[in-house]
Amino acid sequence: MTGELLLGSAEISRTVRRLAHEIIENNHGAEGLTLIGLLSRGYPLAQRLGAAIEEFESAKVPVGRLDIGPYRDDVTLRPTAPLLRPSQIPGGIDGRTVVLVDDVLFTGRSIRAALDALNDFGRPARVRLAVLVDRGHRELPIRPDFVGKNIPTGLVQHVRVRFQETDGEEGVFIVGSEAARA
Repeated sequence: MTGELLLGSAEISRTVRRLAHEIIENNHGAEGLTLIGLLSRGYPLAQRLGAAIEEFESAKVPVGRLDIGPYRDDVTLRPTAPLLRPSQIPGGIDGRTVVLVDDVLFTGRSIRAALDALNDFGRPARVRLAVLVDRGHRELPIRPDFVGKNIPTGLVQHVRVRFQETDGEEGVFIVGSEAARA
């Protein structure tokens, strides 16, 4: 990927481990915890967090995936309908602490859509938000509970997260920084 590398593989691994520790500490252990990753890059991040929590706590945490496509507020503005991918929420969420997991938090609109989608699967006791990167520029009053890295960006810039599982490469990149400086 072209662009400025902000986090490499080793930094992503360290960040995931730290986030997993923060989630465990906030939840007072792994009991009653469910991780749900937003498709597409929130899901591999949720799987990595689940594996780290299992390593630390010797407890397997359910990890699911959530397709927010049909819940987005810009569906009618797009030239094509969103590709529907199956959501999978293991064991249900009623009464559990759900941690929504996404790669990049920007305007907050994806998280709003995720909260709407989550309602179709039950009523959790609590919902928390974990993101690898918070780049700012919120349009909705949404704030993450767990942040891997705050990366201030310009509106013309884009943060791209690449995972081996989905992209065959690993890193967090900022793209469009040349345009922002001009």
